[in-house]
Amino acid sequence: MAQFVDREEEIDQLGDCYDSETADFVVIYGRRRLGKSELVRQSIADRDDAVYYQAVESTAQNQLEQFVDVATAQFPSLENVRRDWEAILEALGEEDAIVVVDEFPFLIEEDESLPSRMQRVWDLELQETEMTLVLVGSSISVMEDKVLSGSAPLYGRRTATIDLGPLSVANAHQFFPAYDPETAITTWSIYGGTPYYLQTVAPDEPLATNVQQAILSERGLLYSEPEFLLRTELRQPNTYFSILRALAHGRRTPNEIAGMAGVESGSLSTYLQKLRRIRLVERHIPVTESSTASKRGRYRIVAPLFRFWFRFVYGNQDQLRMLGDDAYEEVVAPELPDYVSPLFERLCQRALPELVDRQFRDVGQWWFKEHELDVLGLADDGLVAGECKFTSRPVGEGVLADLERTASDVRWSAEPADGETLYVLFSRSGYTADLSAVAEARDDVRLFGLSEILAAY
Repeated sequence: MAQFVDREEEIDQLGDCYDSETADFVVIYGRRRLGKSELVRQSIADRDDAVYYQAVESTAQNQLEQFVDVATAQFPSLENVRRDWEAILEALGEEDAIVVVDEFPFLIEEDESLPSRMQRVWDLELQETEMTLVLVGSSISVMEDKVLSGSAPLYGRRTATIDLGPLSVANAHQFFPAYDPETAITTWSIYGGTPYYLQTVAPDEPLATNVQQAILSERGLLYSEPEFLLRTELRQPNTYFSILRALAHGRRTPNEIAGMAGVESGSLSTYLQKLRRIRLVERHIPVTESSTASKRGRYRIVAPLFRFWFRFVYGNQDQLRMLGDDAYEEVVAPELPDYVSPLFERLCQRALPELVDRQFRDVGQWWFKEHELDVLGLADDGLVAGECKFTSRPVGEGVLADLERTASDVRWSAEPADGETLYVLFSRSGYTADLSAVAEARDDVRLFGLSEILAAY
């Protein structure tokens, strides 16, 4: 049986909609494999007033017939209702039913008039009932354009929106509870917070065995997963593959990406915009700058499994095949700390507000020319500057000295005149005795280990 982790907030939100005495229209969307279908199934598991229909790629007539069959099985009184979307939804409204339409974009592909017809029956009939209508979709662009945008017929009708994101690293850890903090963070850095991917992890097997069998072996469940999903989302995906490979190998600026991917720099922004829209890539900027005005944006892959796949699998399939069961040790293990490091930095950034008792305005990275800070928190009472080390050696005083020098170069328009900078270090392998003594003696230095970072989640 599939493991269902977290999502208590979303389950409660849906329950409130189901139990309210007014009509509710809920939109649930997000990247594929995040558990949207399982979320709604869990939310209606104990209810006898719910219709759950999972749309498929079929003709509009077949889709309508299948929906009517599902609805009639739950409410036999619908047997004599005209087989038409508006008529059947109106009848379900009279029953104050919960109606879940999963993969709604499949319906729109076959019948573009459906959102307008739903809007009409909602306005004329359903909003006066206690019905809950839930539309679920994995095609973010279709859900945004046809349901959520200001020009969409259903715009302004929804009473709740759930933009479902990945699980946190702590919730991901529940899939492999016996893994120590270092292995748990490494596992999250490979599989991310996507439940479908996490469920492939055998919790009693070593991480190396799991990765070898699920991702590196051509018989593995995730061996072709990124390629499959990209081909369902994108036309002519080969250029996108080259861009994602460049990002996975550490290229961050448009010039670096275009150079490695072999893409004209003038057309790169179009490809990046599409990858951003389907939530695979994000643009980030120095935390001290304005998101609308900054010209110093960098790009990175959001989903860890895609980053791992384009780093170690894409283009290496022949080598992986020849290496067989040795592929993990030969290809992945030597580069794993370097691979995990940027994702470790993201974890530390997100954990900072839980670890340091300050009122933060924002937390992120900072860079200017050759200077860079892994973590920078902007707080009302000063800066919090941090360095993250996912290395096999304890962190020493030299790292703190470098951090202090770099932090002195930060310029922030809202910086308090008398604000004191707090220095925080995050380490995979602990700290030297000298640095521990310095931290003990100073109020402006804090040291954190992996257990504390995980506990912050």
